Amino acid sequence: MNLSNLPKLNLPKPKVLIPGQSYSFSNYFSLSFSPEDILADLGCTLERQRLVLPHYDGVLPCYEFLSNYLERNLTHVNPISEIARREVMVAPTLLEICSQVDARLNIEYPIVVNDWLRGNLDYYLAATENLLVIEAKQSDLGKGFTQLAVELIAIDQWTDLDVPDLYGAVTTGEIWKFGKFCRSERKVIEDRNLYRIPNELEELLQILVAILVGS
Repeated sequence: MNLSNLPKLNLPKPKVLIPGQSYSFSNYFSLSFSPEDILADLGCTLERQRLVLPHYDGVLPCYEFLSNYLERNLTHVNPISEIARREVMVAPTLLEICSQVDARLNIEYPIVVNDWLRGNLDYYLAATENLLVIEAKQSDLGKGFTQLAVELIAIDQWTDLDVPDLYGAVTTGEIWKFGKFCRSERKVIEDRNLYRIPNELEELLQILVAILVGS
């Protein structure tokens, strides 16, 4: 039997979010459903591919400082917990980025769109040309990206910023994974690339700055 000739069944996506129940962003990290099914309930799709992310080609004074900072301080501390990684690795990096591009860094920033799109963003960076959402996790980048995707969907409905794409990243401090929400297509793209710190610190900074300055 030639299975390729059989008709394809267009089965509906299963509903996984319960009507009338409230979900915070952190709840999505704990859900065992596939991210595709979760996003389908939010009217969006998910793709995984290698993203061509913007890169900043100018001088980055923060690179030398951060490189020295990480080299020096990570010999004295082993940031095991999520809180420790935020304080030692993530927050210093984002503060230097904000200084570079004159952006505002908001920590544990609350937003409410509806019962399914609500909660606190670990880090919300707002610049004149664009914005960036960062979700810090201890280890599970997969579930962390599901939470990030939902946060980008929420930001799409919350912000007045007129840009075609919204960017975010989930990080353990040592590893960064980016995502993009294509607003007109209502599609989240999960980057298959990973950026490792400190070896790829300069490239990471070039991406973060380029997103915020809109290049």
